[in-house]
Amino acid sequence: MRSLFGNLHPASSFGPLSGRNTKAHGPARGWVWFVLCVVAGWLQAVSLAWPFRQWVPPGFSAGEPVGWLQVLSLAVLALAWRHSRGAGQAAWRGWVFATAWLSGTFWWLFISMHVYGGLAAPLAVLGVLALAGFLALYYAVAALLMCKVAPRSPLGQALVFAAVWTLAELMRGRWLTGFPWGAGGYAHVDLLSAWAPWVGVYGMGAIAALCAYGLALLVEAVRERLRRSAKPVWSAGRWVNLAGWVALLALVVIVARGPLASEQDTRSTGSLRVWLLQGNIPQDEKFVPGKGVALALDWYPRQVAQAVRQDGTGPDLVVAPETALPLLPQQLGADFWEPLLSVIDGNGQRKTAALLGLPLGSFEQGYTNSAWGIAPAMVRGREGFPGDRFFRYDKHHLVPFGEFIPPFLRWFTNLMHIPLGDFSRGAVVQRSWHWAGQRIAPNICYEDLFGEELAGGFADVATSPTVLVNLSNIGWFGDSVAIDQHLQISRLRSLELGRPMVRATNTGATAVINHRGEVTAALPRLVRDRLEADVEGRDGLTPYARWASRWGLAPVWGLCLLVIFAAALARRVSQGRPHP
Repeated sequence: MRSLFGNLHPASSFGPLSGRNTKAHGPARGWVWFVLCVVAGWLQAVSLAWPFRQWVPPGFSAGEPVGWLQVLSLAVLALAWRHSRGAGQAAWRGWVFATAWLSGTFWWLFISMHVYGGLAAPLAVLGVLALAGFLALYYAVAALLMCKVAPRSPLGQALVFAAVWTLAELMRGRWLTGFPWGAGGYAHVDLLSAWAPWVGVYGMGAIAALCAYGLALLVEAVRERLRRSAKPVWSAGRWVNLAGWVALLALVVIVARGPLASEQDTRSTGSLRVWLLQGNIPQDEKFVPGKGVALALDWYPRQVAQAVRQDGTGPDLVVAPETALPLLPQQLGADFWEPLLSVIDGNGQRKTAALLGLPLGSFEQGYTNSAWGIAPAMVRGREGFPGDRFFRYDKHHLVPFGEFIPPFLRWFTNLMHIPLGDFSRGAVVQRSWHWAGQRIAPNICYEDLFGEELAGGFADVATSPTVLVNLSNIGWFGDSVAIDQHLQISRLRSLELGRPMVRATNTGATAVINHRGEVTAALPRLVRDRLEADVEGRDGLTPYARWASRWGLAPVWGLCLLVIFAAALARRVSQGRPHP
């Protein structure tokens, strides 16, 4: 314990983490660190998915994550904390970094508020900054905690840094309904992909934080060596810390370069032929009668009819995106439903089913953002409308402001002209749809952001999904990096759970992702088209699916708190020892 966590901090005139005299650092140095934190936060944002399609440096790819850049940006934050005069200054720098990072990550909320919501541009900018600034408070608290409990041992500090960083990510992702969009682990869907089936996105973020702190220490060591002519004397403690770093780095590299657990622990359940529909209906027309509504009610049923009439060469499943049918079933009436159901029935000769996104419910019962799965056997021999026979999925994790209004904030939504409402939630775990030899589990919109909730369906391997289906409408955010970021989120879910994810969206990214997190087929964004592809279902459980289905994220919370408790205990024990 002592060799890992070391001794107490020095006097308050010294930095609480570096142990160096920081009194000489004047206002100019403070402004330099402020600018560095802003730039580093912005770099963390672009590391999640490179947003500049017109400027792609060598080694980068438009819309793809840049893992090493995320580690580099986090190393700047670690240096900023180490060169802080006290906990308050470290908290300020953590808040600045996180505000720049988060506002640079979900800046596209401005589009939904201003372009489609009619909110004045200055207010929309303030809205994005206010949300980012509020969520950044978690990282300011992480800095305070780091300065209070972190030891002098470099390795011990790195462990505490990873723990407090991960706790901040967990709090942002779970508290107040949670909004974990842009978590640092998503930048490593390629770089640390082999870790995903073991530790999930938060574990990947913790590993990246460890590496970032190690990089920060390396920068300091090189700088110190260049400033001194004499070679430093290596004590036993330094050798212990070096051995610890070598062991950690070896573990990270060995697993990162090893085989995927999603490949070893799962097996094929056969192929599913799918058509994924991308309507590309302009968001400002989507709910307008005679425009987007008429287009949706014409184009999507025609695609289903074409699929059904392929006579043996068509798909097993046609998937239409979130609210592809923008009206309630009772508003559509028999003139819409009877031709569609007759096509799917096909006089008992058809074998194609449809999964359609639509709202369900009534004023008395409440409304849900849902999907209906309709198979030929469900509509055969019908008398009246057979809606109670259909497979039904109701969205559980609702979008704040979009699908429910947080308390005391209705005044803000009233400033916008967006069809907002309070929807009812579905259950966290809902049964899969058994079709064409697969167990199909839908999720809607940003529900695939919550891997621990999707993992809840894997508690029983015999009933666990073999194919995941995401129905989304990212049209609210225009032709922005939100499309790319969401695709990377889906890729990481496939890696964690060892399952393919097929995505049907209004504007993009409509794609097929295999169980290795690889995009095997995709449509261009902002086109009206269908993606015809085969997807291989998978059975079996990854390590992440096993523990997350039983305990959720409790093990991650527990491990982080254990590291912090051990560091605090070591600090207290060291405080009680007499100094020579």
